[in-house]
Amino acid sequence: MATTDTKQLILDTAQPMVQAHGYNALSFRDVAAAVGIKSASIHYHFPTKGDLGAALARRYTEAGRAGLARMRESSADVPGLVAGFIGVFRAALANGNRMCLIGIMSAEHDDLPDAVKAEVATFSDVCVAWLRDVLAIDGAADGKTASDRAFAIFGAIQGAQLVARGRRDIALFDRMIETYRATGLIP
Repeated sequence: MATTDTKQLILDTAQPMVQAHGYNALSFRDVAAAVGIKSASIHYHFPTKGDLGAALARRYTEAGRAGLARMRESSADVPGLVAGFIGVFRAALANGNRMCLIGIMSAEHDDLPDAVKAEVATFSDVCVAWLRDVLAIDGAADGKTASDRAFAIFGAIQGAQLVARGRRDIALFDRMIETYRATGLIP
C-alpha cells in the first residue's frame, strides 16, 4: 500500500471513531487494528495524537469549505442554502448517531492540543463566514448583525445536534430546527 493511501486510510478510519466517541477516546491501537497495520505505522504518518487530530480537523474543514462553496455556487436562495447547511449536520446524526467532527472536538476543547484547537476554530470561522455571507444575500442582515446571527445559527444547529445525539432521536433535531425557523432565528 502506498504511503499516501495508508495515510488517507488512517484518516478515513479515525474520523468516524472520533465522531462516534470523541477525540479523547481516539487510540492509535484501535485505528491500527481497524486499518490492519501496526500502531508504529500510524506514528510514521502522525507522530502524535495531536498531529492526527489536527490533520482530521483540517481535512474536515477543507471538505466542508469545498462543499459550502459548491452549495453557494448553485443557489442564491437563502432558506434553501441554510437548509442545505443544516442537512450536513443532520446527515451525521443519520449516519450512526454521529456528531460533526468539530462539534465533538469542541466539547473536549480543554483536552485538545493547541494545533487541534486552532483547526477547530478554523472550521467554526469557515461556517460562520459562510452563513454570514448567505444571510447578506437578500440584504436582511449585514455587518455585525449578520455575524452575530450567523454565530447564533451555527450554535443552535450544533446544539440541536448534540441534544438529539444524546437522546438518539433525530426527530428531535428536526423539531428543534423547525422551532428555530418558526421563531425566526433560521430563515
